[in-house]
Amino acid sequence: MKLIASRLRGMQDIIPGESEKWEYIEKVMKEQAKLYGFRVIRTPAVELTDLFKRATGETSDIVEKEMYTFNDKGGRDVSLRPEGTAGVVRAVLETGMHNQVLPLKLMYISSCYRYEKPQSGRYREFYQFGLEIIGGNATMADAEIIDLGNSIFERLGLKNIRLEINAICCEGCRDRYFALVKKFFELNKHLLCETCQSRVERNPVRIFDCKNESCKKVIRFAPLSLRYLCRDCADHFQFLKNYIDECGIDLTVNPHLFRGLDYYSRTVFEFIDDSGAEPLAICGGGRYNNLSKEIGGVKINSVGLGIGMERLLEVMKKQGAKFPENKPCEIYIAPLGGPARREAVKISHNLRKVGIRAELDLVGRFIKPQMKYANKIKALYTIVIGAKEMEDKKALLKNMASGQTAEIVIDDNFVENFLRLREELDKTAVSQIENQTENRAENQAKNQTENRAENQIESQTENQAENQAKNQVESQAENPAKNQVENQAENQAKNQAENRAQSQTEGQIK
Repeated sequence: MKLIASRLRGMQDIIPGESEKWEYIEKVMKEQAKLYGFRVIRTPAVELTDLFKRATGETSDIVEKEMYTFNDKGGRDVSLRPEGTAGVVRAVLETGMHNQVLPLKLMYISSCYRYEKPQSGRYREFYQFGLEIIGGNATMADAEIIDLGNSIFERLGLKNIRLEINAICCEGCRDRYFALVKKFFELNKHLLCETCQSRVERNPVRIFDCKNESCKKVIRFAPLSLRYLCRDCADHFQFLKNYIDECGIDLTVNPHLFRGLDYYSRTVFEFIDDSGAEPLAICGGGRYNNLSKEIGGVKINSVGLGIGMERLLEVMKKQGAKFPENKPCEIYIAPLGGPARREAVKISHNLRKVGIRAELDLVGRFIKPQMKYANKIKALYTIVIGAKEMEDKKALLKNMASGQTAEIVIDDNFVENFLRLREELDKTAVSQIENQTENRAENQAKNQTENRAENQIESQTENQAENQAKNQVESQAENPAKNQVENQAENQAKNQAENRAQSQTEGQIK
């Protein structure tokens, strides 16, 4: 039967086996942020569309092409959030949090929505970990949020992550710089892609974000913001570089880095992964001193960052980062029969109350399939409760690794009995493993000694055989020569004797 619905393109299902990795990353992020004094904030996934238009810029790709925008049943123009910062600033102003002691240090993990082409590490529904320092006017706030981002990557075990930063002017020096940029791109408009040609009049700085090759060639010769900074911006940027250096973080100044959101001013930065074939931005952020004013509130100097969870996970896998193993089932209870099932429910309930992960049969399997299931979920201990066990009020607790068993009483003190027996069986299992390790080491040493002895005997035998064969060959070579000499001497003596005898005979005859 065909499903009546399937997952929409660009969306994702995060299922067990994968979700544990997400939980681990989220746990590390939150723990690290809390060390810096951050607290969690949650905002709605749906906001009035005007909020995002004013915050991210009406000419931004997000507003023009990517937002999920619709009219709700009340006729209001609303959108799914495309990023997290605008909603957080709106919440701070609306709830009056900005009247509290500043700065506010806020963190969140939010689902965001952008209708863009799905690709590796990029979805239409994606998750963003965000950090915002609301009311952080000093340059040290920029340095602290960068340091926090870097510390998260270090704790997750990432390598080859570099920091790129740039200064993009403030409201005091921006107009002059923007005028120069607009004039430059007007003169070179014919060399730009169609999208960037439309940006020249509306927001020329957005052209710096274009990935089109023809636009990149033009951008290389465009005026750089670093040359047109006011004194305050220049000092801010220099202090920031000094503070980052004190944190022991290497940085690269990228004069073409502007980021894709209009609310940024002064500082912008990205963390880049260089472990792949192409550089990949996994984190970006910057200062947004005017955002609160843009959406109708008072001016609050702020700075923040966002980390794309999907991209971060992709990089971790690519680099072979380690994830913790899942906590296994500590005890599996296999009931057989109605009364045993009732007892299993009671036992599992009491075990879980004290933090012990317990599982029991929820399918109605026979004993053999239950044991197979226990092995599959890697249960550390098992206990089978049937009619006899219910009658005797006793059962066998089995350590699945060592095979050791112990009798456990089934009563109201089952949890205490289990904890005691588990400790004993664990010690027995450890001793068994240690003994096996020692035996393996002894056997290995014994085998090595025997092998050395065998090799030595074999070598001696081979040497003796070689020497014997050599002596035989030499003897065989020497004996023919010796025999020839002896035979020649004997023949010569014999001939001489025969000749003398013949001469004497001849003399006598004469």
